[in-house]
Amino acid sequence: MASLDGWDNFYVIVGSSAGALIGLQFVVITLIADLPIHDGAAQASSAFATPTVLHFGAVLLVSALMSIPWSGIGSPSALWGALGICGVVYQIVVLRRMRKQNAYKPVFEDWLFHFILPFVAYVVLAASAVVAHTHARDALLGVGTATLLLLFVGIHNAWDAVTYHVFSRRARKPEDASGRD
Repeated sequence: MASLDGWDNFYVIVGSSAGALIGLQFVVITLIADLPIHDGAAQASSAFATPTVLHFGAVLLVSALMSIPWSGIGSPSALWGALGICGVVYQIVVLRRMRKQNAYKPVFEDWLFHFILPFVAYVVLAASAVVAHTHARDALLGVGTATLLLLFVGIHNAWDAVTYHVFSRRARKPEDASGRD
């Protein structure tokens, strides 16, 4: 499809980055698994960690879809549009989870990176599908923007989670059972 010409490298880079970052998320979760579990940890994980992996997964999926040699824009736009709608619905679930969890009181930066920006990215993805048939170039720019936004949101959120666990949670780790300082 001619309108996708020139996008190959973009989706190879973005998709590879998302795949690698999903793997790193799993490594980090494994490394911090020995930290004591606090009340509400599962709720906080559902509100903050799981969406980050899903955003990386969405970027990986869009990158794979956009790398398929489609004969037209209809099929890929329907697929990225469906992903955008699913993402919007999922962000509403994330919003409810963020409000419900009691392990951590979100500040503006948390609302921005865990709800607002991903919500905007999924809306742009869905809207790009709507205009793809009449404005293919603009739609493809929208898809690229949405995937890049989700990638950077995921990077921010993963870093935020790691620094929270390293500097906040580990600092509050109870003394060992021997009573030594």
